[in-house]
Amino acid sequence: MPPAAGRATTCWATNAPPVMSTILTEPAAVGLPIHTMIGLQVDIASLNTVIEQLLKMPEVYAIYYVTGEFDLILDTLFTDMASLTRFLTDGVGRLEGVRKSSTTHILRAVKSPADWELPRSNRAEILVVDDDPDFLEFCRLVLEKEGFRVCLASNGDEALARMRIVKPDLVILDVMMQGVLDGLNASRIIRSDKELGKIPIVMISSIANSTHAGWFPTDDYVPVNSFLSKPVDPQKLLSEVRRWTADT
Repeated sequence: MPPAAGRATTCWATNAPPVMSTILTEPAAVGLPIHTMIGLQVDIASLNTVIEQLLKMPEVYAIYYVTGEFDLILDTLFTDMASLTRFLTDGVGRLEGVRKSSTTHILRAVKSPADWELPRSNRAEILVVDDDPDFLEFCRLVLEKEGFRVCLASNGDEALARMRIVKPDLVILDVMMQGVLDGLNASRIIRSDKELGKIPIVMISSIANSTHAGWFPTDDYVPVNSFLSKPVDPQKLLSEVRRWTADT
């Protein structure tokens, strides 16, 4: 959700006072209705000095070093037109090295920086969870070759921690890791989690061919979308991944 107009966000640094930064979605709401972009042509020799002086001016909301007709673009805010005029004459007008200035008034912000979101990649992200580094590498190579993004975890706890950060489109989960049923336990936690519960899970294991086969529940609900047995054929792996990521 975008912040309210004029809301300040605080960034804390160790052994330092809080630093306040504000993204204004509606400058008029905080008494700054005159929003103006100012282009400046500046002598190259004076550019750094001009920027240093502009950084000290409270009317300057942002400074952009650009190509084209102008060298600098200033994003500025004022209480009224008289304040803008004073800034142009007594502020910018007295900066040595400024050859030309031009103003463009912002009438209304259709979209502000506060509304912007980092674009999500259209490549599905797959979390592979296994304590066998060779199997992790096998999955990574097979999946990345086909354009999938891959992240890795070596046990259930690590997988859950990564999922809260990465939010993968699919989880490939081994059964036996830290414990014989580590993957099964992790799948149950995933399914009961409000944020993670809808992420598809493909469970992979060789437990059926091991001495622990009797430990795996056959009469209980196992909260996964499909099963694959080791050793896994690369094409079968890709088929399952595509099946469960087709809508991403």
